[in-house]
Amino acid sequence: MTRFVDVRNMVRWATTTGPETIIGGMIGYLRDDFRRWESFDKTARVANHTPLGVIELMPTSDHETYAFKYVNGHPSNPARGFQTVTAFGVLADVHNGYPTLLAEMTLLTALRTAATSAMVAAELARPDSTTMAMIGAGSQAEFQALGFRTALGIHRLRVWDTDPEAMEKFRRNLAPLGFEITIATSAADAVAGADIITTCTADKALATVLICDLVVPGVHINAIGGDCPGKTELEAAILERASVFVEYPPQTRVEGEIQQMAPDFPVTELWKVIVGTEPGRTSRDQITLFDSVGFAIEDFSALRYLRDSVARTEFFEEIDLVAAPENPKDLFGMIGALSPVGS
Repeated sequence: MTRFVDVRNMVRWATTTGPETIIGGMIGYLRDDFRRWESFDKTARVANHTPLGVIELMPTSDHETYAFKYVNGHPSNPARGFQTVTAFGVLADVHNGYPTLLAEMTLLTALRTAATSAMVAAELARPDSTTMAMIGAGSQAEFQALGFRTALGIHRLRVWDTDPEAMEKFRRNLAPLGFEITIATSAADAVAGADIITTCTADKALATVLICDLVVPGVHINAIGGDCPGKTELEAAILERASVFVEYPPQTRVEGEIQQMAPDFPVTELWKVIVGTEPGRTSRDQITLFDSVGFAIEDFSALRYLRDSVARTEFFEEIDLVAAPENPKDLFGMIGALSPVGS
């Protein structure tokens, strides 16, 4: 039998456990897996692009457990009554190939993206950071805020979005949770005085939501919106000033902010910072930039955490997903005796 965490149980688990507790737990799992980065099979995600959006598969394995995520990204979906991003994921036993966990991952991906951003910022942002600017107040925004409070104690937020309703939604969701929120009048207003800048916009375009003149020495930039070919958020000049950190260069050079740069543009792989073989922030005035596109090992970590967290709870069901004939060599025998006899 395969454990199945559907939307109802994902919501029950997240609300009962608490999103900040989950994000904190995921950070621990992410660190563990980044420390053993070299033991994983790694490949850039397999993408099917259309004018409306993209559908992707994200696989990886540590040779004991295999994982993949199915995820879409359709920026025009909200105007048509659909989510921009939906996802589900699978864990399987490498030894026999059987799936052991099937789970909703729309919510889980939002939590793991926040956990990844927060883990990286704990390495790269100035330790005395108190204020985060958020450009983009869509589906990811609240999760990012909770992640940064969990990892860095950030509670002061300055938010800007071209959609006033999105900013009001952001304030409505987070103000009761103890955040100090300023609704900005522009991107420039949002980043004024910020120690950390998160960009998370949805449009699939070569956009410039943050220009170089707005970036001051010492800031950490958490760029999570540019995540497919032809989609960026930052002026290229920012990349030239910053120390850029990435997950998996072969994927990021195609999908991330650095798609704007030459193929040999220098970047640092995050796992090397986590294990201590490469430095993170080296000075107070250094501009650090996490060019985040999301990578399969992060989903592997999130699914492992979910699997372990829901064990011995009521937040999953067991489903009969794998055919199991009494004789493994006689699959047809499961239906042969029941098949109608031809006339």
